[in-house]
Amino acid sequence: MGAMSGLAPFDRRAHRLRRDRAARLVDAAGPLLALVAERLLDRLDDTTRRFARALDLGSRHGMVARAVRARVPFVVSADLSPRMAARAGAPAVAADEEWLPFAPASFDLIVSALSLHWVNDLPGALIQARQALAPDGLFLAILPGPATLAPLRAAFLAAEAALAGGVTPRVAPLPDLRDAASLLQRAGFALPVADTETLTVSYPDPFALFAELRALGETNALAARSRRPAPRRLIAEAARRLPRDAEGRIAMPLELITMTGWAPAASQPRPLAPGSASARLAQALGTVEQGAGEAAGPGALAPPRPPR
Repeated sequence: MGAMSGLAPFDRRAHRLRRDRAARLVDAAGPLLALVAERLLDRLDDTTRRFARALDLGSRHGMVARAVRARVPFVVSADLSPRMAARAGAPAVAADEEWLPFAPASFDLIVSALSLHWVNDLPGALIQARQALAPDGLFLAILPGPATLAPLRAAFLAAEAALAGGVTPRVAPLPDLRDAASLLQRAGFALPVADTETLTVSYPDPFALFAELRALGETNALAARSRRPAPRRLIAEAARRLPRDAEGRIAMPLELITMTGWAPAASQPRPLAPGSASARLAQALGTVEQGAGEAAGPGALAPPRPPR
């Protein structure tokens, strides 16, 4: 990620313009967004906590916000694109995830679906999200993982290498599971959890895939991208190289990394201090406890023999 390397891999202005253009197309990506929203809401329903004030960060046309409103009385939508924010419905604001305009403890729930992977300073954005949460508030986000669109990335690399003898950046770098867990900890979230699942989404042809990426506002916004439009023969060659399933469809992996963390609060469970346990591990295992530096005798960590 850019924040970890000191570089800025993404052109945020270009990404905002792509989301602006996608605002009139995003309904075409409704089934995919609904799939992701369903998984996010399943995680939300796993907690018994009830929330009063929520923020949908990176709201696009407000699908997640509308679903959250069935569970939370007050929901604000925020999107980098003013046109997307306008589509999400009031209350909504155009806001950059890297510069959140919310006071500390404004919300007790923040959700984000397929948006934060375009942030240059992801650790900083997560810190701001944590600060915008009230104590014991929940942060819940789904990001695409590195397996997402891997065949598309490979097809473009191979096609460009064959036609031009070199390659240019075309697919965004994505955080992996270890990155996600580490970032939650670095941002100061309590009880951080990150996990992943991979789905397969299929398309009748490559151009249906390209159209959905445009509808999502997910086309190339890398800072190091070529400013020239991709040549038609490159697109055609990459499309030819895309693998197809038994029915001739283009199958694409969608890796979903779910990040969950809580704003710290005194009421949350904490690990016991060393030496404060009320029972000895050796007693529970039925073994003989050895002090530090003592040699363990034969079978010291073996279970006790059954009585004869």
